[in-house]
Amino acid sequence: MCLVRRYTGAGKKPRGRTKEVGTLLKPRAARAWSGEVESIFVHEALLQEAIDGKVRCNACERRCTLIPGGFGWCRTRQNRDGRLVTLIYGSVSSLAANPIEKKPFYHFHPGTKALTAGSWSCNFGCPWCQNWDISKSPPPAKGDYVSPQHFIDLVQKNGCQGTSISFNEPTLSLEWSIDVFRLARQRGFYNTYVTNGYMTPEALALAIESGLEAMNVDIKGDAASVKKFCKMVDVDQVWAAAKLARSRGVHIEITTLVIPTVNDSDSVLHGIAERIAGDLSREVPWHVTSYYPAYQFTAPPTPIPTLERAWQIGKEAGLEFVYTGDEPGHRHNNTYCPACGTLLIRRWGFDVVEYRSDAGRCPQCGRLIPGVWDKVPNCSEG
Repeated sequence: MCLVRRYTGAGKKPRGRTKEVGTLLKPRAARAWSGEVESIFVHEALLQEAIDGKVRCNACERRCTLIPGGFGWCRTRQNRDGRLVTLIYGSVSSLAANPIEKKPFYHFHPGTKALTAGSWSCNFGCPWCQNWDISKSPPPAKGDYVSPQHFIDLVQKNGCQGTSISFNEPTLSLEWSIDVFRLARQRGFYNTYVTNGYMTPEALALAIESGLEAMNVDIKGDAASVKKFCKMVDVDQVWAAAKLARSRGVHIEITTLVIPTVNDSDSVLHGIAERIAGDLSREVPWHVTSYYPAYQFTAPPTPIPTLERAWQIGKEAGLEFVYTGDEPGHRHNNTYCPACGTLLIRRWGFDVVEYRSDAGRCPQCGRLIPGVWDKVPNCSEG
């Protein structure tokens, strides 16, 4: 049985999607930074550039330029005496052994589990954030430290087949995640990001070279809505990161949280679907999932008919694999052969309950189904 522990800042009550059902870690206590002794979470940052007494962070596309003592937009990086440091190396806010389908990945090692870690803060400003309790929190100076080696030991201990950096934006944990990925690759585990995609090409290259194999990229809307609600984010750079990753052999799936009044219009959904088909591929899976009121946003939850309409729009754009989330047993959660319509994978929630595939091919017509396929444990086979 995989157990979960949720780590939160001082005085915070655990919230969000991760259930607190047990303890995974016996973490090492971190030291508080007092000006004389640094927190164990402080680590030299990668991708930094000195500019006229300041330092530029080149991890995400905000490319913040920090004055001495200053922080980046995300609050996880600081200029200390002319060097850029990250404040969250090994600072784990959330830890869970999740089905890979929960990320969601439907075409990447289906039926397996990924040990998933999150940290603190974000480089977006979305007012509807579903994990706001960690993404809107600055990094703590003390707490539970998880070394890359300990994390990989936990992957094996808890019967997982891979890793996922998620819950908050993984780009902020670049230094820790690439150390995790290198160790995971040595042990035969896969590595994934669940990301808003606002990483620089330099950061993406480091992650891929270290063992990043799959990314689920969140496309939050069209250019106007993303710029407005995510605080001056250029969505074209998100698309560029997804396109670059795919060109480097990274498995890509796209998710859109469909939010009433923000991105649920036919024009916005058509735009996203057509861009997946044009910029990436008709074979790239698109997940359209339900929003629920959270943080500072009070629009009503996404109706199921809205998700079904988004599914239809995706199919009209020529996408071969469109999935609706948050409705266990819905036929649009299943995978069908785009050539002959044969049911290949039947899901119930995050569980694979039927798997009919021959090395990634349709057993009926032989059509190759794009993805990374294993024999799926604990389910029936056709």
